[in-house]
Amino acid sequence: MESRIQRVRAAFASGRSRPVRFRLQQLEALRRMVQEREKDILEAIAGDLCKSELNAYSQEVITVLGELDLVLENLPEWVAAKPAKKNLLTMLDEAYVQPEPLGVVLIIGAWNYPFVLTIQPLIGAIAAGNAVIIKPSELSEKTAKILAELLPRYLDQDLYVVINGGVEETTELLKQRFDHILYTGNTAVGKIVMEAAAKHLTPVTLELGGKSPCYVDKDCDLDIACRRITWGKYMNCGQTCIAPDYVLCEPSLQNQIVQKIKETVKEFYGENIKESPDYERIINLRHFKRILSLLEGQKIAFGGETDEATRYIAPTILSDVDPESRVMQEEIFGPILPIVPVKNADEAIKFINSREKPLAFYIFSHNDKLVRQMINGTSSGGVTANDVIMHFTHSALYPLEVWVLAGWELITGKYSFDTFSHQRPCLLKSLKREGANKLRYPPNSQSKVDWAKFFILKRFNKGKLSLLVLTFLGILAAVLVKVSTGLSGPTQMAIGCTFSVVGALSFYKRTLSVRLTCRVQDRVGEQQPAHCLMGVSAITTC
Repeated sequence: MESRIQRVRAAFASGRSRPVRFRLQQLEALRRMVQEREKDILEAIAGDLCKSELNAYSQEVITVLGELDLVLENLPEWVAAKPAKKNLLTMLDEAYVQPEPLGVVLIIGAWNYPFVLTIQPLIGAIAAGNAVIIKPSELSEKTAKILAELLPRYLDQDLYVVINGGVEETTELLKQRFDHILYTGNTAVGKIVMEAAAKHLTPVTLELGGKSPCYVDKDCDLDIACRRITWGKYMNCGQTCIAPDYVLCEPSLQNQIVQKIKETVKEFYGENIKESPDYERIINLRHFKRILSLLEGQKIAFGGETDEATRYIAPTILSDVDPESRVMQEEIFGPILPIVPVKNADEAIKFINSREKPLAFYIFSHNDKLVRQMINGTSSGGVTANDVIMHFTHSALYPLEVWVLAGWELITGKYSFDTFSHQRPCLLKSLKREGANKLRYPPNSQSKVDWAKFFILKRFNKGKLSLLVLTFLGILAAVLVKVSTGLSGPTQMAIGCTFSVVGALSFYKRTLSVRLTCRVQDRVGEQQPAHCLMGVSAITTC
């Protein structure tokens, strides 16, 4: 295993993955793979999850193609250096932030959407210029096999390597040093990944799942709300990380919600749900038994039918669920929808906030004020009002910012590119203007500290600079007037101060207070102090 990783690292060290043109070529090749081998990919997904080809395409393949189009169109802009703000000390230098690849990254895919959740982060990693080790989930065996077969045919075989296997292979992989690890899966394995990465101080991106609440307000269209909840909950047999996990509603709504979801299930999947080509199966027997155990002691309001031989669990609704029951303590990740009655929206907010932050939060209400109250009163990875899951389809809005114990996760669009990039700060200075550097050279003094504050704490801005110049032009004007016209002291002082004050008032509160001592000559030749505003206060030579 170590030798394979070293070969990939050597390929990255060659610099081959860095040129933007190469990255675009690899992404084009990946798109060609998806288009040319679409049938093979769909068959593999269908074989793992009993998913119809239409569902596999709409839920996974089309998302990958859309992601590729987005990245191919925008990558030249993303890789470009971004100018950085300057302070007065660096205003004559070149300052920018340059995205650069991290190195060799490890992507551990998930089984519930085995194609999109493996390829989507791969797109971001390639776009950022990295070399990549891809570890598909062993639970989605057919998809893992097709990825191992196809990716080497279309992508650079030295830079992008697929490693298949189970727990043993993954454990060995995690012993190796990577520059970034992205893992999608359950919390228990996520902790193992974090622990292994910590030994090498490797940064980690995690998408670990969770319980996403759905609040249904009495002031909403229940028919539409229940249709959308039914679609999001039972899609992929409930095996979607941001599916509605449970419903919160007032007690008077509970029976209506049960009835309307029941009607919608029959509309979507027919009277014989088990025979519907649009209804998937649980991934394996272990997960089937885990989900089944969550039904123990619960009041089944609808569904509950199962078939172990085919890993079939019917769309199921639980009513009057105890918040302390097991089904409310762990992510369900299956076609079971608990309903927990609450008195009102305020109680729903307290309920949500008393638990781990959810990946997503769904609110159904005609009352915009209530929607915003619930958004502002809670915290979650994302929010959708009057729908479910759809925020994930809009990369610019929702880059799968899933809230997990480890932080935020960003694996789509520009955010995926940023996740796999190091934002490298660059400052290009000249060997000239050494006088200004005396401020930072020993010996130190209070005067140097004061000047350092002025130069460093003030951000460079062309508008501010012009105002500063205007202030000094006022001083210069006063001197020139005196030299060229010989005007009396008060007259020339008035002219000079007029220029100075115009510029200085604009610059007021934006510059460090500087006091300069000067004297002016009045008409009788006596020396008197004159105060001309500069910055907060200054005494200027007028």
